[in-house]
Amino acid sequence: MKTDIILSGVGGQGILSIATVIGEAATSTGVELKQAEVHGMSQRGGDVQSNLRLSTDHIYSDLIPKGEADLIISMEPMEALRYVGFLNADGRVVSSSAPFVNIPNYPSIDAVLAELRALPHVSLLDIDAMAREHQIPKSANMILLGMAAPAISILTPESLRQAISTVFARKGDAIVEANQKAFDLGYNAVKS
Repeated sequence: MKTDIILSGVGGQGILSIATVIGEAATSTGVELKQAEVHGMSQRGGDVQSNLRLSTDHIYSDLIPKGEADLIISMEPMEALRYVGFLNADGRVVSSSAPFVNIPNYPSIDAVLAELRALPHVSLLDIDAMAREHQIPKSANMILLGMAAPAISILTPESLRQAISTVFARKGDAIVEANQKAFDLGYNAVKS
């Protein structure tokens, strides 16, 4: 069993935290993990992309070939579109529907969302609005991870929740609880 994931977004949105939680869940459950370099983290507002490969067998490369990704998890809709060519035929996109307009020629958000909605397997939610509504504005990325959890079949939702506890433990119980609440919001939004 394997799952190949492309994480994308904009620097400062929490892509690295999503990768860290997935990585913790994988290693704690004995799933092999390879992660390609995260690009763009040094520049807040720059594009960020990472390949995350999970498998019960040995993984030889940390890069996902075009047409092989099972899942794109994106904090930003235009960034999700950038990597659609990497999806396999049954691949899924899980993305925020709210744009992070960081360039002067950002395309029409309606056009971007229409292209995403035309894909066969896509889940879109305004995770920023959900996070604000539930008074957890810094946890939008964990809402997105919760939305993606059903598509990460190699890991259980509970292993991801436990990984949130481990990854955020040093920040205190309130931060752990906020991030678990966010995860549950996203998970329940796509499961219902």
